[in-house]
Amino acid sequence: MKKICIGDVEEHVVDRAEWPLEKAREVMKNETIAILGYGVQGPAQALNLRDNGFNVILGQSKESKRGWDKALADGWKPGETLFSIPEATERATVTQFLLSDAGQKACWPEVKPHLKEGDALYFSHGFSIAFKELTGVIPPPNIDVILVAPKGSGTTVRRHFLEGRGINSSYAVFQDFTGRALERTIALGIGIGSGYLFETTFEKEVYSDLTGERGVLMGAIYGLWLAQYDVLRSNGHSPSEAFNETVEEATQSLYPLIGENGMDWMYANCSTTAQRGALDWFKRFYEASKPVFEQLYESVKTGKEAQRTIDANSRPDYREQLDKELAEIRDSEMWRAGAVVRSLRPERQ
Repeated sequence: MKKICIGDVEEHVVDRAEWPLEKAREVMKNETIAILGYGVQGPAQALNLRDNGFNVILGQSKESKRGWDKALADGWKPGETLFSIPEATERATVTQFLLSDAGQKACWPEVKPHLKEGDALYFSHGFSIAFKELTGVIPPPNIDVILVAPKGSGTTVRRHFLEGRGINSSYAVFQDFTGRALERTIALGIGIGSGYLFETTFEKEVYSDLTGERGVLMGAIYGLWLAQYDVLRSNGHSPSEAFNETVEEATQSLYPLIGENGMDWMYANCSTTAQRGALDWFKRFYEASKPVFEQLYESVKTGKEAQRTIDANSRPDYREQLDKELAEIRDSEMWRAGAVVRSLRPERQ
């Protein structure tokens, strides 16, 4: 295991040079991996493991027609590699619990009785374990409980795999019954297509993940985009100009360069006018937003966000309400402008 030091903080990371795919296959050669759920992470991890030569089966409820039909379309065969959730768990030595957080709470009574001594219960989110008082997901003591959390959506996990790239993932061991929990974790992390893995805990993973999703990854960034777009539109700029200056230039030009070289490089390689403006204004945005992030982290840490998620996702009309909220965003002028601007990109002509 490799050590990296950033400032005075030492971390443990694992990469493919240390753990090649052949080593991961050897560790898991006698294991049967059951993927439970075929929604967001399930398809990507199941297909990547299957393509990498691991023994994989799928557990999916027929009542979830969308997931069941997608599984069939992806080549999973009922009675051979596609089973009910209880049967897949019974057949497996490793159960990857990849249902939604609310789905894990609902299905746990179906899963727990079929976990056998020495099995591994795998998560890609610390939610159910970190907030066990809310979810009721309390694993039996005679199994391994492990986590590999890709730092990206299932779509990205699969796309990077098909492109021959890896995706960063965090890993954690919550319970080591067999003495093999860590090697199982790393082998599965390599198997699903991780480029490198960094160490965390179930609690730290979920606290950082919920903060990030609500913050700069999705919630905060959209709020900032929308605010700037509205200010530009209210001052007479066209929808196309407002969208290009707010979203298109960010996602198509600047963010990829920041990802490649860092923000310091971006500041050093932009126009002097842009450079001066960025250096003068970023502290204002920091001062304005840090109190919001502190409130957000506290809401995550105390379980308020978890409870809100469980309550919302457990409503019988959840899907209907979600569709309405998404339609409101999709039908807004900003994202109608976005659809038009994206269609005009040269590669789409």
